[in-house]
Amino acid sequence: MTTITPPRAPATSPLTSGVLPNWAPWAVVSGSLSVGLVGGLSLGLAIPLSLAIGVLLVMVALPAVSWQVEGGRRAKDRFVTVLVSLAFTLAMLPLLSLMITVTQNGIHRFDGTFLSSDMRGVLGEGGGALHAIVGTLMITGAATLISVPVGVMCAVYLVEYGKGRLARWVTLLVDVMTGIPSIVAGLFAFAFFAIFFGPSIRFGLGGAIALSVLMVPVVVRSVEEMLKLVPNELREASYALGVPKWRTVLRVVLRTAAPGIATGVTIAIARVIGETAPLLIITGSTTATNWNLFDGRMSSLPIFTYYSYSIPGARPEFGVERAWAAALTLFVIVMGLNLVARLISRFFSLPTSR
Repeated sequence: MTTITPPRAPATSPLTSGVLPNWAPWAVVSGSLSVGLVGGLSLGLAIPLSLAIGVLLVMVALPAVSWQVEGGRRAKDRFVTVLVSLAFTLAMLPLLSLMITVTQNGIHRFDGTFLSSDMRGVLGEGGGALHAIVGTLMITGAATLISVPVGVMCAVYLVEYGKGRLARWVTLLVDVMTGIPSIVAGLFAFAFFAIFFGPSIRFGLGGAIALSVLMVPVVVRSVEEMLKLVPNELREASYALGVPKWRTVLRVVLRTAAPGIATGVTIAIARVIGETAPLLIITGSTTATNWNLFDGRMSSLPIFTYYSYSIPGARPEFGVERAWAAALTLFVIVMGLNLVARLISRFFSLPTSR
């Protein structure tokens, strides 16, 4: 009996098997960008415009190749992927540009002398930002101590206890406070303390109060959203064990939402740590280091940067260098706060959420 062997199917190429190989999209992107860049430069166009032409070629070429090989559905997916990647790149460009510019201009004066000395008696070269760093940390720290308990408790009320008209009015008030200009917060703090101490009052606690007015709505909104993400099953399980509501909120709800709360608090601090207008009104400025929040003018890094750049003195180049170094210092502080927030969220998060 003769056995008939069926003919062997021809080997298929990776480009015709219905799925693009991993290297193909990158090759299309690289080739399109190269063609756009070379073609634009050969026509005398600027580099950004040439790259824009290359991006347009990517948006056309990659979906077209995918359409021929993978079909229309996957081609649309790759087109949307290109759009999302482009949006991410456009969002990152200002941040990267800011980081590079601040680092390049501020690294020359960012040294031990700048961080350990103030501007008392300095008219030209030299001096530092110790007084501004101390003022920024103390004012922002006091504002955080005021805002975080108030904001967290307000968010707990809105999510766990608030019902009816009062909760709606509190939510509306928080929304209105979110859009308050920072200078209005400074005017509020100045007007409030001027009633008791006169119009010449300038001290750090007033700046902390002004910043807390800006921080509270951010904390409330961020914490409120985090508390809403806590599953109701956790609350119900706690109630079933006979745990009272206040203890459930404290030990279950807040503990579960701790990573998000830490992130929200960090966002609120970053929101106010660079504010200048309210501090110009209520804290004033000084060239000496002031460790007392309750007495005397107190400088901060935003105010120090503003005056160093706008009133640089007889030798403008020294003032501009100090301004960039102060901006770099503020940037490093914000980055450090984000790192601390991540460590706190990791420490307080439940084992299942790590």
